[in-house]
Parts: sequence; C-alpha cells; structure tokens
Amino acid sequence: MTKHFFGDTTVLLGRSLRHITRSLDTIITTTIMPIAFLLLFVYVFGGAIKTGSSSSYVQYLLPGILLITVATGISYTAFRLFLDMKNGIFERFQSMPIARSAVLWAHVLTSLVANLISLVVVVLVALLMGFRSGASVLGWLAVLGILVLFTLALTWIAVIPGLTAKSADGASAFSYPLVFLPFLSSAFVPTGTMPGPVRWFAENQPVTSIVNAIRGLLTEQPVGSDIWIALAWCAGILVVAYFFATLTYRRKIS
Repeated sequence: MTKHFFGDTTVLLGRSLRHITRSLDTIITTTIMPIAFLLLFVYVFGGAIKTGSSSSYVQYLLPGILLITVATGISYTAFRLFLDMKNGIFERFQSMPIARSAVLWAHVLTSLVANLISLVVVVLVALLMGFRSGASVLGWLAVLGILVLFTLALTWIAVIPGLTAKSADGASAFSYPLVFLPFLSSAFVPTGTMPGPVRWFAENQPVTSIVNAIRGLLTEQPVGSDIWIALAWCAGILVVAYFFATLTYRRKIS
C-alpha cells in the first residue's frame, strides 16, 4: 500500500510540475510582490527605519520577505486545487486505481517545489542588493528546514479554501491576511517601536519568532528560544491544518 501511494504521488507530482513548467509566469508572479517589497523598503524607506543594528537594512529585512514569498506562493496551490475540483479531475482520479491521498499530496509537494524556487530567486535578488551572510552550512540548512516546515504548514492551510471555495478569487483571496501578517511582526521594524496592543500582538504571533530565528541564523547571532518557538509554531500549524485539510478532502470525495 505504501509503495502504491509513493508511486501514485510521484506520477501526479510530475503532472503538476509539468503544468508549472508550461506556465512559468506563476513563479514569476509569485516573486514580483516580495521583490517589490524588498526594493521599496530597502531603497525608499530603509534610510528612515532604525533597527538598532549596524548591518544594512536588507540584512534585517530579508527573513520577513522570505515569509511573504511563501504566503504569496501558496495562493496558487489553492487556485490549482479549485480548478481541479471544478474541472472534475478529482472524480476522474477516483475512478482510477490510485491512492486517494496521492492527489492531494501531489499538490502539496508541487507547492513546496515552486515556493523553494521562488525563495531562491528572492535570495539572489537580495544578494544583488548587498545581502551577505556568514552563516555556516549548518545554519543555512536550519533556515531551509524552517522555511520548508513553514511552507508545508501554509500549504495545508491553502488546501482547505482550494477544496471549499465557490470561485477562483475566493480560493486565492484567503492568502491576503497571511501576506500582510509579517507587517505586524518584527519583520520590518523592531517590535519595541510599536504601541502597546500592537506590540503585544506582534511579539506573540508566530511570524515574529520565525523571522527572529531565521535572522539570527543568517547573521550568526544567538537565536535563543526563538528557534524552538518557531519550530513549535510551524509544527503545530502544520498538524492542525493537515487534520482539517484531510477531513475536508474526505468529505468532498465521499
């Protein structure tokens, strides 16, 4: 059964990836907004923003931009799922001798691959803008691990509107709050500069811990408990989102 699942998932993953390679504008569109934010905040607002760090603002900003990149990218997962539901693809696959969950996992893994490509593009742009990191290979692997876990968590959230939305716009619109959540965190400015209630929210929401952990790893600064809090947030969101996404999927195909 396990071999059957992995084989079916691999085949369906290839199908989804071929759709992306035939429509590279998806990845390009996904990276436009994060790169625009990167350029805007570094070259327009960066000189006026005080982070309390001697390093350039792009060093401070990049972790938050990476999370925005993922939040932007997962909207396409919901959109592609919606199209498959609307076009009856799921019903066709049900009539074939394939593992039911393989269809869902193919979309999730496609999201992971596409988002990793987008993240690489954003990092390359940041390097052109002066971003530098002395992090070790282990540090970069830790950053990659956090981003993979974060991407999977948000992708499983995206599965739910992808399966339940009534329109294409509704399927992708859910990601807007996720895109702007980093603005209410330590992604752009230190939380200490914020007024009381906003500061409390910023310091206790998941993005701040994730951003702080990634920033500390890339700048070779102590990450303290931030990395464990970040991993706990990502893992917790992933488990809850996976549960509700698979529950929704079973109800849809039953």
